[in-house]
Parts: sequence; structure tokens; C-alpha cells
Amino acid sequence: MKKIEPPYYPIIYIRGYAMTQSEIDATVATPYMGFNLGSTRIRQNWKGGVERHIFESPLVRLMKEYGYRDVYEHGTEKQDRIPSRSIVIHRYYEQADSELGGEKAPSVMEAARGLSELIIRIRDQVCGEDPDARSAFKVYLAAHSMGGLVCRCFLQNPEAGEDETREAVDKVFTYATPHNGIEMAGINVPGFLGKWDINNFNRGRMAEYLALEPDNGRVDSLDGKFDPNRFFCLVGTNHKDYDAGMGLSRRLAGEMSDGLVKVENATVRGAPRAFTYRSHSGPYGIVSSEEGYQNLVRFFFGNVRVDGVLDVEDVPLPPSVRKEFKRGRRVRASYYFESTVSPRGAVTFKLTERRRETYSAVLRRFDDLFRLEKTGRTTPRSPMLFSAFLDTSKITVGRGFMFSIDLSVLTTGYEMDGFLMFNRHVPGENLFRNTLAIRATPRRNGWHVRYNLTDDDWSENTGSAAREDDKGLFIPLSSKKGFKGKLRLEISPWS
Repeated sequence: MKKIEPPYYPIIYIRGYAMTQSEIDATVATPYMGFNLGSTRIRQNWKGGVERHIFESPLVRLMKEYGYRDVYEHGTEKQDRIPSRSIVIHRYYEQADSELGGEKAPSVMEAARGLSELIIRIRDQVCGEDPDARSAFKVYLAAHSMGGLVCRCFLQNPEAGEDETREAVDKVFTYATPHNGIEMAGINVPGFLGKWDINNFNRGRMAEYLALEPDNGRVDSLDGKFDPNRFFCLVGTNHKDYDAGMGLSRRLAGEMSDGLVKVENATVRGAPRAFTYRSHSGPYGIVSSEEGYQNLVRFFFGNVRVDGVLDVEDVPLPPSVRKEFKRGRRVRASYYFESTVSPRGAVTFKLTERRRETYSAVLRRFDDLFRLEKTGRTTPRSPMLFSAFLDTSKITVGRGFMFSIDLSVLTTGYEMDGFLMFNRHVPGENLFRNTLAIRATPRRNGWHVRYNLTDDDWSENTGSAAREDDKGLFIPLSSKKGFKGKLRLEISPWS
């Protein structure tokens, strides 16, 4: 058996921030530092009753379904050979554990350097002196919260590690990482809050350890140091179930967050991302979720990527508003674009869920789409709806894969001559809404795509063939109200 079996490279898990000494001690006292935490929740069955849904944890599922193993034996970490399908925990908080004689929590820079050293050790344990194996060696990084900033420091700061170890990183997956810092009550945590290292999330401090020049005050760029297409961001949108700090965190972070990290601060520019109604941590947390696991394994092991972009051609106005617009009154509006993506057979999870109710829907102004001269843009800001990773090895019926997109376009409301209009239409009225069932079958020169609009037709029927123009594949969309658009699908191989 080969020592390296792509795409099953070693996975390194990097946990998030522990604030107090008691939290650090509790963290070090666990062997898997949160990657072993599962959850038991209830869901409604077809009879109207409730039943348990048990998620065993990412660690256990990777062991059960993909043959991964931990690296512990006889009460310590293995020092000899380990298989490529190994899960390794970066235990960077150990140096601060009171029982182990630690004195001070490591800085982000120190944890990043430790990650570099860990990758070298794993390479040596997996490959030995085999030159072919060492040449093919890669690792995956999976990180929660501040752990994602440790990964970025390692990848972006030349003083945080060696080039050979950075080149060994194939993909990075972050759960709920504050890539653009943490804000409480709308204010970025101050740089002078050095107690408990809270200033790790201050953008000025972040720019230092990321070796990054802030762009318009933001620090969410990989700065060309790592391919953003190989860096996935999973974003939590449930602030209600985050209990840290006796609920103070969720009150200060607000509704557009996971209870700690703002939705708008949880991604890296240009990186694929998914949104899930999960909180930052805890029983309803993002790591201990089916949604997190399904995105993780598809990003690491899948072989197809699908990107969906909506080109909006026309958005209708209600009859009363259109009448006033024709009379010369100034009308302004913005629009929500909601999208939920699920693969065939998914009963207990969705790959991504962007909804207005969770403050994760895409928002566009009318000017962004149709009045480019007022925005200084040369092309419309077509909403990027989703990036989904799929695994054709999971296909059980036929040669192609199937997934659904629940898509809605609705308005935030209408403003006429500077005044909001409330009495002539229903707020949040859909301009378009349907669920698309999409089948894609590989061909020599690309993909054959068919679709059904399942609000009007059964998903199991043959459906219609997607069309193609000079920009690629698209599905025409329209509504009786007058909405028109093209859902563009880019299907590409992924490894």
C-alpha cells in the first residue's frame, strides 16, 4: 500500500480561543480539543412527532466513514510511523496548562510556528525517508475560530514557519473564524485589551501577525500567500444558542452573527463559503454539526465544484409603484436573494442556507444591478449564491449527481421620493420563488445538465435541458410578476 493515498491526507485540527486559565486547563485535559464533540437534537418526522438525530462528531465520522485514525497509543502520542489517514490535534495550549507546569498562553505567532513544526513531524512519521512519499505529502488544516487565524498566520507571515511546510498544505477549512476580527456592540475589540489575549481579534494586532497591510480597514485577505479557492469558510448564523459569558456575547455581537463573530467578518475574500444556522460553539455549535461535517468532507475529498451566480435581467415593481414611477417620482429599492442548497438524499442537513431571517441572504441595491453609472462599476453585482462541493463516489443512482436549490428573490421594501411605502404591498413579498432540482451528468466535453422547477413539476421527471450562451451554462428563470434572470452554473473538477 502506498504511504500517500490522495485525497486522504493527514488532517490537523486547530482549536479556537480559550480565555481564562480554567478554560485552558479544561481544553488541555481533553485529547481531541473539541473535534470529538457531537450533538443530539430532535427533528420532526413525517408523522408529526419528534425523533432524535445523533451526530457522533467529526472525529468519529471520519473514522467510521473514511478510515481515519488518531495518533494516540499507550497514553501518549505515537512517535513512530503513522498512516496518511491520521487525525492530529495541534495541542498548542499545552504550554500554558497549570498542571503541566505552563506559565503563559502562546501567542498566535508561537502557535503558528508550532503548527509548522507539527507538519514536519507528521511528514516524517508518514513518509520516513521515502523520496516519492515525501514529494507527494500534503496535509489538510481544519480549524475553529481563532484556530483559523493561527492557520492564516502560518500561511501568510514568513516568520511563522518554513516555506516547505507551507507548500505541504493542500486545503484549509475554517469554522466560524473571525477573519476580519471581532466586534462587540459594533466596535472592534480594542488593541489595548492584552489581558487574556483578547487583542488577538483587534484588526491592528491581526495585521501585525498576518504580515498584512489593511485594505480599507479590513484584514480578511490572504494577500496572495495561499490560493483562496482552496480555503473554505463555514459561517454560523445562529446567535440565539450561544451561551458563553452568560449570554452577554450574543447580546453584544447581535443578530447578524453566530453569537460571537459577525457574519460579514467570518469569511476570507475570494474564498468559497457556506452558511449554516449554527452558533459559534456549544450543543448547537458549528463544529458539532452535520452541516459542518458534510461541507468538510466534500471540500477535502470531493471531486466536483459547482458555483451558482444569478444574473438579474429585470425586477418588477408592484402596479401601484410602477404607476408612480412612470409619473416621474423617484423610486428606490433593494433586494434579498435567498438560496438553500442540498444534495440528493440529504434529510438531516443542508450544505448552505442563506436566508433573510438569519441575516445571511445576499443584499443588492437596484443601482448595483441596473444603474452602474451611479456605482462606478462596469458590470452588475450579480449575486454569488453558492459554492458547493460534491463527491461523485456517493452517487447511488445513475452516472450523474443531483442537488436542489431553493431560490427566492424578494424586496426589502420601496422608497418613493425619500419616503418608505408601507400601505400598497406586502412587505417581503416574493418576486420569484421556486425550488430547482438539478441533474448533472458527465460527458467527454463537459456536463449535460437538466433541471425541474419543482413547485410546478415533479423532481423525478425528465425536466428541461440547461441552455448555453457565450458565458456558459444557465437556467432561465421568470415569474408571472415580471422577474427575469439567468441562474449560471459553473461545474468544474475538484481535487
